[in-house]
Amino acid sequence: MKLTCRTIGLIFPALFFAGCGEGQPVGEEDAVVEEKEVIAQEPMAFGRFVPEREDDFAWENDKVAFRVYGPNSKGVGPVSGVDAWFKKVDYPIVDKWYAESLAGKSYHKDHGEGHDIYHVGSSRGVGGTAVWVDGVAYPAAMFKHYEVLRSGEDVVEFTLQYEWDTPLGAVAESKTISLALGSQLYQVDSVFTLDGELASLPIAIGLSTHNEAAEVFSSRENGRISTWEIMDSNGVGTGVLMASERTQEIIHAPSEEKDASHIWLITSSDDDGELNFSAGFAWQAAGEIGSIDRWNAYLDSAASQ
Repeated sequence: MKLTCRTIGLIFPALFFAGCGEGQPVGEEDAVVEEKEVIAQEPMAFGRFVPEREDDFAWENDKVAFRVYGPNSKGVGPVSGVDAWFKKVDYPIVDKWYAESLAGKSYHKDHGEGHDIYHVGSSRGVGGTAVWVDGVAYPAAMFKHYEVLRSGEDVVEFTLQYEWDTPLGAVAESKTISLALGSQLYQVDSVFTLDGELASLPIAIGLSTHNEAAEVFSSRENGRISTWEIMDSNGVGTGVLMASERTQEIIHAPSEEKDASHIWLITSSDDDGELNFSAGFAWQAAGEIGSIDRWNAYLDSAASQ
């Protein structure tokens, strides 16, 4: 029997082939890919470059998913903030949602697995960084290069390279991000240079307050900033954790400018240019963290580990 997209779809309804029209033949090689994707429905930490959607880089585990915009994004300005994809299933959704989107099925609507209703724009989103000079944030634009270090098992790890001009000079950030199974938080290990030299730089890590739609919370003792916001009838908590001794200041900065309202954790890279922190979110509809008290307790517990 000749396999078609329709036939495979009837056998494996959770899977989808981008650009595969109804009745279009699928060769033996494609059938093998389908079978591998069935296995890939098991929970895993996964990430990849997404050239079919404006050079995104997206990553996920069994709890949460994120993306950032890449070199060919249509975004204008400092669009290096971290976007959040809300999921309520433990299996991977990144490839599936992108494929469905290309076929006309929007991931901005919840079809049972979750959806993308978090707006990042030019904000820092969920834990984006910026150089902080005289109370003003100077973020990067899209990443320039990427490298996947590991993906598909218990941890996804990759490096993104950013370069941008600031009042201090030309800054570059080599940002290594990792996300382990079971965690709501991704880990960042960055190295900054200024005019090509490793440097201690003033850095702000931000959480968007979506023009003050979100409530903000903080704990200097735990090196924590957090928000709680109702989106589409469900609560969403975001957070950043930094070692308390490296937390210099916490600033809530509302703004009338779109995407400019944030709560900031102010810190600095060390003399070797290194900076380490974690950031992430929880979505009430996922069924595990349903209040700001539980979200802050989760963050403060992670800070003590």
